[in-house]
Amino acid sequence: MVFFVSRLKGSADPLIVSVNSICRGRSVDVVGKRVSEVLPKLKRQILDVEVEVQIKRGRYKGKQRKDTVQFRLVAVYNKEVGKYHTYLTNISCDVLKPEEIASLYGARWEIELIFKELKSRYALDMIKTTNPQIIEALIWVAILTLLASRLIYNLVRRKAEAQGKEVIRFTHLRWSVIFSETADKHLTALLRYLNIKMDMMDFYSLYDNQSFDPHANRRRFREEWWS
Repeated sequence: MVFFVSRLKGSADPLIVSVNSICRGRSVDVVGKRVSEVLPKLKRQILDVEVEVQIKRGRYKGKQRKDTVQFRLVAVYNKEVGKYHTYLTNISCDVLKPEEIASLYGARWEIELIFKELKSRYALDMIKTTNPQIIEALIWVAILTLLASRLIYNLVRRKAEAQGKEVIRFTHLRWSVIFSETADKHLTALLRYLNIKMDMMDFYSLYDNQSFDPHANRRRFREEWWS
């Protein structure tokens, strides 16, 4: 059996059909009500209920049928953002508690953000070779860049936290943009720390090696312009 945890879409408002548990406060009558009616009355409680959700089946002979299924819905109050985070899952309450459902989704989301960062900022989506050794090397370059980025990010975040700033606003994706745009400055500072200086001949050698096109026989677009 396949298990899932997903955030409830903002436009979704499923019907509550039964209660698993409502804790941290007075009991609220929720059966037969929509989620949007119940959440404002919870006062930072945890909601753990079964809901009915409408889904669309795959098309068959040009027709698409709607159906109603039941899932577990968990709503956990997030103090950092001051609102409820609501999740749909088919994992029973005997297996994971509501807080554990929220933690599980958070861990999954962190993994997705890491892959997004690796691809969008550290060139993991730009591997244009089938050579396994080169592929492995480029993957390790991206991972090591990510590790260096996160090390500096954690230092910046800890300093901001000590200054009383809202650390939740220091997001990983925003940081990755800043880091990738200033990576050359980090390298320059590191070389200076190691007493390594690059002169014009070093730059010339770098340009000479990097500007050499390995695809010499490839047909060029409008190559007559450059002949």
